[in-house]
Amino acid sequence: MPHSIAVPDACQWLNQSLLHPLPAPPTLDWLFDEGSLTRRLTHLSHDGFSVTPLYEGWQPLRDDECAALDLPVASIGWVREVYLRGHGQAWVFARSVAARSALQGDGLHMDELGSRSLGELLFCDQAFTRQAIEVCHYPRAWLPKADQANGLWARRSRFDRGALSVLVAEVFLPSLWQAVHPSAENC
Repeated sequence: MPHSIAVPDACQWLNQSLLHPLPAPPTLDWLFDEGSLTRRLTHLSHDGFSVTPLYEGWQPLRDDECAALDLPVASIGWVREVYLRGHGQAWVFARSVAARSALQGDGLHMDELGSRSLGELLFCDQAFTRQAIEVCHYPRAWLPKADQANGLWARRSRFDRGALSVLVAEVFLPSLWQAVHPSAENC
């Protein structure tokens, strides 16, 4: 069962120009970095990076996801939820979605990724164009039970290739900030 189906409209996604107050500079750097998060996590973990699938399947998408993908409310889409890990520790919870109608016949087989990184695939395919990054404090009810906390920063962006759009949301867990700044509290 996916972790992110309740609490519609509980998150207001904002771009950097509308974000106030701004988070601390290290957090801001991670939120709005336009490079591959997979590559950045691989570097931070000294190649101890891995992906753990939590849920993959067809389901109605959340209202905010439908709006971001220009779809009618309750459209069916492929949902993939994973942990991005450093040395086995969950650093990021990621949720990627795409409309069923756009995936069928497109050649992107999200259902066959397993423990491979979707982000790496999106960054390696030059046909994908990344749209603006948006951020919010991710609703705790949308997170796996083990990581439910208030105030966790998340970012999302849409990757477009022809008629296909993939919406990727990434939630930065406290363990990531501990790895980035071992002596700091949460950013």
